[in-house]
Amino acid sequence: MLEYKDFDPGKKAFVFELDNVIYPEKDYLLQVYYLFSNFIEFTEGVPSSAELTSFFKTAYEHHGAVEIFDKAKEAFNIDEKYRLNFDRLHYSAILPLKLLMYKEVLKLMQEIIVDRKQLFLITNGKPEIQLNKIRQLEWNGLEKYLRVFYAEEIKLKPEPDVLTYILKDNNLVRKEVVIIGATQTDEDFAASCGVDYVNVDDFL
Repeated sequence: MLEYKDFDPGKKAFVFELDNVIYPEKDYLLQVYYLFSNFIEFTEGVPSSAELTSFFKTAYEHHGAVEIFDKAKEAFNIDEKYRLNFDRLHYSAILPLKLLMYKEVLKLMQEIIVDRKQLFLITNGKPEIQLNKIRQLEWNGLEKYLRVFYAEEIKLKPEPDVLTYILKDNNLVRKEVVIIGATQTDEDFAASCGVDYVNVDDFL
């Protein structure tokens, strides 16, 4: 398992994605599904919140979030008009529980800060949704040192534009940067930028 001490000491900046890199995205989505299930039970009476929440959890674990509303709609005959409420919750949900960082990533980030290196977050997700997640994440004080960039506002990864902007704005060169991600997009992003890449699984 990798640790901070394994990095080249010449690295000056560490770039993270948000979902499934800093915290598990399912912790956000399952709470969104729980809130929606409560809304449906309160509004329609059926299905019960517990039943619908359980369905969402199973569907997500087996197939992910893609078209999950449609699956629930078909299984429980949920009115199409509630799709708007479902989508809106992803942007505005106030979660019952704080989102918690992977403990290994928390330790890594703390060590980066103690060593006076720079922390960046570049996320490909919808800015409004990602901001809602960031606000409800327990950062343990790291938020003061983290600079956040929404790739959609410049150009989505794996295009290198957002990192090119960061390099120029912070007087960094490519060999001083490492990208930590979880997906093929993150790996392709690092390749297109010409910087080192590490998969977060190497720390977990």
